[in-house]
Amino acid sequence: MSATFEQLLAQNRPILYDGATGTWLRKLGLPRGIAPERWVLDNAAMVFAAAEAYVNAGAQMILTCTFGGTAFRLRDAGLERHAYDINRQAAQIAKQAARDRALVVGDVGPLGYLPVTLGAISYKEAVHQFADQARALADGGVDLFHIETVNDFKELRAAIAGIRDVSTLPILVTWSFSEQGKTLTGITPAQAARETMNLGVAAIGANCGNGPWEMTNILREMHRVAPDLPLIAKPNAGIPEHRGADLIYPVDAARFALLARDWVRAGVKIIGGCCGTTPEYIAAINVELGNTTLPAHRQVTIQ
Repeated sequence: MSATFEQLLAQNRPILYDGATGTWLRKLGLPRGIAPERWVLDNAAMVFAAAEAYVNAGAQMILTCTFGGTAFRLRDAGLERHAYDINRQAAQIAKQAARDRALVVGDVGPLGYLPVTLGAISYKEAVHQFADQARALADGGVDLFHIETVNDFKELRAAIAGIRDVSTLPILVTWSFSEQGKTLTGITPAQAARETMNLGVAAIGANCGNGPWEMTNILREMHRVAPDLPLIAKPNAGIPEHRGADLIYPVDAARFALLARDWVRAGVKIIGGCCGTTPEYIAAINVELGNTTLPAHRQVTIQ
């Protein structure tokens, strides 16, 4: 059996998370314009292979292929009627890939285009959307949940409420900050930490954004506000450039792994990657931080 989340937190070394699901699936052949969630139904073998590659690279936690897994978000791909099956099967595929070597984390992404704040969906309906997704992920056997790429506090509260309607599993939360150091709705890292720390979450942090070099200051700001909560760093590999049909990310795996040392010094407990990162990045972090211990003053708790 793999260690529980509480047991991983108790270890005096960083927890290694996975990298980007969509980026790796595209390298495995997912066509542009096709939602990764479609492959959960149509090409489960490749979704399995992507998850297994991260476990083989050393990841102790892997996300399900459900970033856009709410029925509301799946409408864009014409998959809303398959929402339950997609989420349950994605969790089952990840569990099979993990084979008790890693925890499986139910990935809960945003509804898209700030619909709660802009009035495209009611708060009550948003809670219902997230509850339905969480129920399917829980039925598939996830070990915990991760609400990621958060920009909007109203939507975050809806996501947490929805998950809590159906599950008591731990919830991780990561916000996404722009080049100006704020979310799309103008929230700073300190404000994000302050507004999240009392919502009963197990860890907080940041994902995606403009690149790994900006992560240290963001995390230090969050750590000052919420020093007792475990911190998560899951940045992207920089802003990509189009080269023909390809997207090229400017930060390679070796440089990304070196920057991860700064995140540990900033108080981070859980480290992975977002857009542009692949199993190569996770393997590089695993080597770079293999013998790294957390600062003596660093204590983590789980709510």
